[in-house]
Amino acid sequence: MKKTSEFVSPKHPDKICDFIADSILDAYLEKDKESRTAIEVMGGHNLITINGEVASKSSPNIEKLVKEIVGQKYKIIINIAVQSPEIAQGVDKGGAGDQGIMKGYATNETPEYLPLEYVLARNLCQKIYTIYPYDGKTQVTIENGKVLTVVASFQNTKNAELLKLVKKIIKADEYLINPAGEWTLGGFDADTGLSGRKLIIDNYGPQISIGGGSFSGKDATKVDRSGAYMARYVAKNLIASGFGKEVFVSVAYAIGIVEPLMLEAINEKGEDLSEIVRKNFDFRPRAIIKLLNLRKPIFRQTAAWGHFGKENLPWERIEKIKKIR
Repeated sequence: MKKTSEFVSPKHPDKICDFIADSILDAYLEKDKESRTAIEVMGGHNLITINGEVASKSSPNIEKLVKEIVGQKYKIIINIAVQSPEIAQGVDKGGAGDQGIMKGYATNETPEYLPLEYVLARNLCQKIYTIYPYDGKTQVTIENGKVLTVVASFQNTKNAELLKLVKKIIKADEYLINPAGEWTLGGFDADTGLSGRKLIIDNYGPQISIGGGSFSGKDATKVDRSGAYMARYVAKNLIASGFGKEVFVSVAYAIGIVEPLMLEAINEKGEDLSEIVRKNFDFRPRAIIKLLNLRKPIFRQTAAWGHFGKENLPWERIEKIKKIR
């Protein structure tokens, strides 16, 4: 079976928007750890628009923060409202900040507990970016662990130089380097970006299903984010504790309700691990926030290179799980 995954650099317009959104979240959390935010960012062509809802005792200078990221030439439009009191009353009781389905996944095929094609595309993009810190994309297609095709398209690169670099990083049967031609106009100068649009890159690549909610700009009361982090944490720890080679976790919430409506986990053999999860892990929103310490301003670092497979993030740590059968 052929598998393909792509990755984008931190200078991709969507990723710049993610970084702005999570930088705003962190700015609120730095002064008020109970801040609740839902920030959406769109940017491009010298204009950044910021919309959303916030409930916080903090009042960071958002325009100053954004211009420090993108530069002084940008016009900044800020349209942030107060969070709905109807939503707040459910969250105040420890309920979920939204409804939805969250997915978690882990596999033992890489040290990062992530799919091989995803790791290869990310590693390639990271290594190119250290030489060419610009807008860019990579893509890797594999079959039975063998790399078939590599695509690399990076701003401000010469085809011959980029091909030489890519060949040093990864061996493949076929290389497509800047397939539309060499290019110098990238980032917000070329395209419009939107936060939360690179969901597959933020998760596990296109082979693995996800819940659908984006992470960027959302505090941990939003289970789109915290529930997905917890599901990943559980899946990874089930693998590390020997419950399978591949684990899928699903959890569902209703807005304002404390207990999840559904909690399921299975491994690659179809074995039901749900009871083991229920005995070992608490998926109530406040319990997740406490366990993973999600009140800290740690989120801007997730805007680049995906949200999983980074050892310094709390949902990536390994814990012992009771072997309940």
